[in-house]
Amino acid sequence: MVKYKYMKFRQELFWDVDPKTIDKKKHSQYIIERILEMGRKEEIKWLLENFDKKTIKETLMKRRGFTAKTANFWRLFFNIPKDKILCLSKQYRQMQKSHWPY
Repeated sequence: MVKYKYMKFRQELFWDVDPKTIDKKKHSQYIIERILEMGRKEEIKWLLENFDKKTIKETLMKRRGFTAKTANFWRLFFNIPKDKILCLSKQYRQMQKSHWPY
């Protein structure tokens, strides 16, 4: 069981919800994605202290909300092969372009 240290989430990270309503267990992938993508140094530190590396890596590999720049940085940090990151796959990138061709 992971014991979480309290972290007051910035509204800028979670603009689409009330940060006070975020449940760290229930919304772990959501929290991890937002902090990896837009977190500040202290938020990254909190994330690494409060979530195990396996959970963070799985989130990075499965979630599609990462920019290529962010996904590449974290895959290098965690030593994950590029072909294991969904948002970096060629098929995913082509699919993204077909939705909004402008």
